[in-house]
Amino acid sequence: MNRRNQQLSKIHIAKKDLGLDDDTYRALLSRVTGQSSAKDLTPLQVAKVLQEFERLGWKSKQGRGKPKPAADKAKLVGKIEAQLAEAGRPWEYGDGLAKRMYNVDRLEWLDAEQLGGVVAALAKDAKRHGRRQ
Repeated sequence: MNRRNQQLSKIHIAKKDLGLDDDTYRALLSRVTGQSSAKDLTPLQVAKVLQEFERLGWKSKQGRGKPKPAADKAKLVGKIEAQLAEAGRPWEYGDGLAKRMYNVDRLEWLDAEQLGGVVAALAKDAKRHGRRQ
């Protein structure tokens, strides 16, 4: 799911969580952005709508927390954590790498050799995007 679809999903989740009917929701969109449909929103307008929902009391659910690896893998997981933080990416991104590279759903389920592969992939990504490794 791309970033835009994730943000639009958040808008619709917030609408449901706040119990807004369709007329109230569209009035809010119109008041905040001048649009009557979420599909017509620019990224800046999406951010404004989400900010308005938060002002109304909606709280976005956070992603999952840091994994708790075995002692022998803790150093590699720490390195992955630093690389993800440097890139501004969530833990779910690391889980996605584990899934694509090794067909394993979570980082903490990888062995040390596989974790090393994820570290290398994140280092290549950092180099590609001009970040420090």
